[in-house]
Amino acid sequence: MATLSLDQLATYRLVISRGSFTAAADVLGLSQPAVSLQMRQLEATLQTRLIERTGRGIRPTSAGMTLLEHCADIEKAVNAALQSVAMHQQNIHGTVSLGTGATVCIHLLPAVLLALRRAWPQLTVGVKTGNTQEIVRAVEENRIDIGLVTLPVTSKILHVTPVMQDEFVLISADSLHAETLAFTPARCAENPLIVFESGSGTRQLIESWFLAAGVELNPVMELGSIEAIKRMVRAGLGYSIVPRMAVNLAEDRDGLNVHSLEPALYRTLGRVMRQDRVINRGIHEVIHHLEEAVNAPADKGLQQSCGNA
Repeated sequence: MATLSLDQLATYRLVISRGSFTAAADVLGLSQPAVSLQMRQLEATLQTRLIERTGRGIRPTSAGMTLLEHCADIEKAVNAALQSVAMHQQNIHGTVSLGTGATVCIHLLPAVLLALRRAWPQLTVGVKTGNTQEIVRAVEENRIDIGLVTLPVTSKILHVTPVMQDEFVLISADSLHAETLAFTPARCAENPLIVFESGSGTRQLIESWFLAAGVELNPVMELGSIEAIKRMVRAGLGYSIVPRMAVNLAEDRDGLNVHSLEPALYRTLGRVMRQDRVINRGIHEVIHHLEEAVNAPADKGLQQSCGNA
C-alpha cells in the first residue's frame, strides 16, 4: 500500500491553489526544484500523473482533482486528531503568530501580550503588522495563525468572526468650533485634513464617509502611521479622523481634542483563521486574552460590542 506524505499533500494543494510551482515555493520558503521534486515523488507514490501543464500554467488532471477532494478530508482528520491531543498538554508552549494593523498593535496588543507572558512564559507570540489584505493573505497561506483585521473579509477557506466595533472620531489641536455643532463631512472639509495613506482599510472607510455626503476628499497630508498623524495634528497642522482606539487612554489624547462625527462612522474588527486551523492550547489562550481585552471596560465606553453599534 502506498505511503502518503502529509507534507507532499499540503504542497500539492498549495501548488494547485497558487497555479505554479514557483508561487508555491515562494510561500513555503523552498526552491522551485524542491517543490517540483515533492510533486514527482507524490506522483511516483500514486503511480499516476496529478498535474498537467497548459498554455496558462498548470492544472490538476482528473486523478489530481480526485486527490484534491480527499486532501481536504485528510487534512481535517489530521487537524482534528492534533487538536484533541493538544488539549491534554499540561503546559502551554510553542509559538503562535498573530497579524494585525498598526493601530491595534500599538493600542490593544501590549496589554494582551504582557498578560500572556505572565500566564504562560513558555508561550511565544509573534506579531506581524500590515494592511488587511496582507494579513488575510498570510493567514490563508498558513504564514500567520490568527489575523485581527478590519472587516469585511471574503474568503472560501477562512473562518471570520466579528469581535468588536471601533468608532471613528475627529481629532484636532483645538476645539475648531463650538462643541454643540455637528462634525459633518461638509463641515470637516472646511479644514485641512491629515489622513491615512491610500490602500488601507481605514482610508477606504473615511473616503466612503465623505463620498456618501457628496464631499470630495482633499487631504493636505497622507501618512502611514497613526502616531505620525497625531503628532501633526498636535502641531496644529490640520485635523484627522482616526479610530477611537487610538485615543482611548488619557495619555493617547494628550494635546488633542476628540469629537464625534455625524453621521457616526464605525469599523468592525474581526478575527480571521483558516477553517482547518488546529486550535491548540496556545492559540486558544491567545484568542481568550484577545476577547478579554476587547470586552474590558474602556474610557467612556469607547469600545462597543458588535451588537451595540
